[in-house]
Amino acid sequence: MTHKTRLYLISPPRFALEGFAAELASALSAGDVAAFQLRMKGKDDTPLGDGPILEAAARLLPIVQDAGCAFILNDRPDLAARLGADGVHIGQEDAPYAEARRLMGTDKQIGVTCHNSRHLAMQAAEAGADYVAFGAFFPTVTKDAKTRADPELLSWWQELMEIPCVAIGGVTVAEAEMLARAGADFLAVSAGVWSFPEGPAAAVRAFNAAFDRAQT
Repeated sequence: MTHKTRLYLISPPRFALEGFAAELASALSAGDVAAFQLRMKGKDDTPLGDGPILEAAARLLPIVQDAGCAFILNDRPDLAARLGADGVHIGQEDAPYAEARRLMGTDKQIGVTCHNSRHLAMQAAEAGADYVAFGAFFPTVTKDAKTRADPELLSWWQELMEIPCVAIGGVTVAEAEMLARAGADFLAVSAGVWSFPEGPAAAVRAFNAAFDRAQT
């Protein structure tokens, strides 16, 4: 295995801002984290208005960037561009890739949810996406996953394509080494870090230890 998998943190859908800001800073100081995605939703995964997202982003973006980590906003390329985020993550029902790229410019990262579809992933790569995300690999409490992906999909992608792939969906420390060995460039984790029994910082250390094991 030539590449080393890295951690991609995703926020809980709802949180108390000041308490979460402290948790995030602690997690980012505990080990290597490539990116943090702000993904805020109302109850039942409903979209939030701009206000709470902008307020949270203004507080969290400096913490993330000061830690040398990329700040990614979920769903909203318009707000991501306005905030000076490092990138945006779009789903299949969000703004089209071309629209996101127009809003974000050429030097920002755009990731695309591809579920368990090789076809959608190839389309995203050809359009110019900076990474593709496959999932859900496991049952998830964070959102109602529409598809289930097999780790073999990561291996197929790794052999074929240069563009990084992200594994998402119910990922915990227990599965980290297996998904890294399968070919995930990044593991996107939410509850697996924020609900970790020993706390988020311990989770970051545990994930990085698993990535180290996968390289041996």
